[in-house]
Amino acid sequence: MHKARVLVITNRKGGTGKTSMAVNLASEYAARGRRVLLIDLDSQSHCAIGLGVPQVRGAASAQGFLAGHNTMREALRPCAVPGLDLVPADPLFNHGGSGDTSNALGLALAAEGLLADYDLIVLDTPPSLDGLLLNALCAADRVLVPFVPHFLSGEGVRQLARVIFRVASRGMNDNLKVLGFVPVMLDARIGLHREVCEDLGQQFGRNRLLPGIRVDIRVAEAFGRGKPVRQHAAHSRAAQDYAVVADAIERLWISV
Repeated sequence: MHKARVLVITNRKGGTGKTSMAVNLASEYAARGRRVLLIDLDSQSHCAIGLGVPQVRGAASAQGFLAGHNTMREALRPCAVPGLDLVPADPLFNHGGSGDTSNALGLALAAEGLLADYDLIVLDTPPSLDGLLLNALCAADRVLVPFVPHFLSGEGVRQLARVIFRVASRGMNDNLKVLGFVPVMLDARIGLHREVCEDLGQQFGRNRLLPGIRVDIRVAEAFGRGKPVRQHAAHSRAAQDYAVVADAIERLWISV
């Protein structure tokens, strides 16, 4: 029986390019012919902005599902990217209202037939450790961690690793594994960037350190125009880098 892969993109620290990674990887896989669902669990609701999906006050949302107001399927919104659908976030959501059940999202993906309808489900998450992040970790197969290569971000990665280990080791999601770590806003000419990447590679395994996303203003430009970077600037460094990361994920998914 067909079952979608579920990838959660997360970091306990904000400003690490999670949403850019989610929007652009989801778009990249959709362009390759996959059926992709992007679920925005971060109430900043930036996935909708990055994909040019109008935000409607009071509409069904990922947070609305967790609060018991709508089903996940009721929240599905089509995107301008063929093959990609979005479950948007609610920018007015109170994070204290995400419910007490950490496996609600995972159960709904199966019960509502979304695992059968899609090839890949990408979960964008808030940086806070709350019910939204725990639901994402309990629903996912693999974790992808974008990080800005400086020391504070490295510590955030280590904190997140402890959370993931706790979820995986306490029976909340026995199948959860860290797929890899992706440096973003990377400039290999900067010694600190190389040093932080090397340290994380030594700590978590060099095979889990994926190719980086280089600094490129095209990413911000694309977000401002409500498009993934591959549509806005197909030949840009960032578009090339996201494609390389997508290739690396394919290679690693089975082996990790």
